[in-house]
Amino acid sequence: MNVTARRATTDDVDVLLRLYRGLEAEMIALHAMWPIADGLDEPVESSLRKALDDPDTIILIGEIEGYPFGFLLATVDRLLAQAGGQLVGAIRLIYVDHEAREVAVGEAMREMALEILRGRGISKFDAHVLPGHRLAKNFFEAGGFSARSIIMHHDDDRK
Repeated sequence: MNVTARRATTDDVDVLLRLYRGLEAEMIALHAMWPIADGLDEPVESSLRKALDDPDTIILIGEIEGYPFGFLLATVDRLLAQAGGQLVGAIRLIYVDHEAREVAVGEAMREMALEILRGRGISKFDAHVLPGHRLAKNFFEAGGFSARSIIMHHDDDRK
């Protein structure tokens, strides 16, 4: 089985949109606030096109035998002023279709993203994971990540 990762292009927007909607459905089941706080701005197609044009955003497609089963979106962010201009690469979104999990599609995308970011001189990396998403937590821990921050939330409108 040939598992690969490659940079996404504007020709991939329809595929990215399909994969994003799969991610969205999974994340909503974990936390109803995800689409308004952690996902992409609607219309998602426009957000994807904008991200593809942004030099500080990396979007990858994970494939098996040339068929797209996953995507990853990472950004380059500046740390606080006291970090002296140091940057952090942040994996903001990653998703692999259920039928393609546990065959290294996610790993191929994660490692390619880190390679691209390291090529820009970045040595610090974050990965955004929802609380309770044990599979994502384990996936990133297997790649050498560990928690550095947890965001606590309260919603007065929540019944």
